Amino acid sequence: MRHILKNRILKGVVTRHIEPELSNEVEAAGLELLTAIRKRFGRSLHVREVDTGSCGACESEIISANNPIYDLQRFGINFVASPRHADALLVTGPVSKNMLIALKKTYDAMPEPKFVITFGDCALDGGIFKNSYYVEGVIKDILPVALHIPGCPPNPAIMIKSLLAFLKEQ
Repeated sequence: MRHILKNRILKGVVTRHIEPELSNEVEAAGLELLTAIRKRFGRSLHVREVDTGSCGACESEIISANNPIYDLQRFGINFVASPRHADALLVTGPVSKNMLIALKKTYDAMPEPKFVITFGDCALDGGIFKNSYYVEGVIKDILPVALHIPGCPPNPAIMIKSLLAFLKEQ
């Protein structure tokens, strides 16, 4: 018990308050997204995520998007383990030389119709990894990108709004 109290005193408060306005905004956009997904696919949108060499911040936000605060699954977005079950490929980071073949194989394994989403600035233009000796290039030079979600890293609310805007265009 003393150990727990000592850690609490040393670390301080490590959580943050979530504003009700953000919660209401996410809920409204999410329900609209659910309607757009069901209209377009007749079911949930299945997404396969591939990290091609990012710093990990985008993956952290993707994990946050699936926590109880945002819970993307309730808005009709399911992350799948196999590209054979995916409608969309969500790619983070610039393409490192080691991930080039894996990225192409993942894309090729997806059934038609399929689309690619880049997530974060590194996937768009290389970000902080631009011109690195180990970067093969950016996603748009390798695969046909249908949607880019901007940010470094993008937060889950931006992800929801970007997907909603994309699906409304279709």
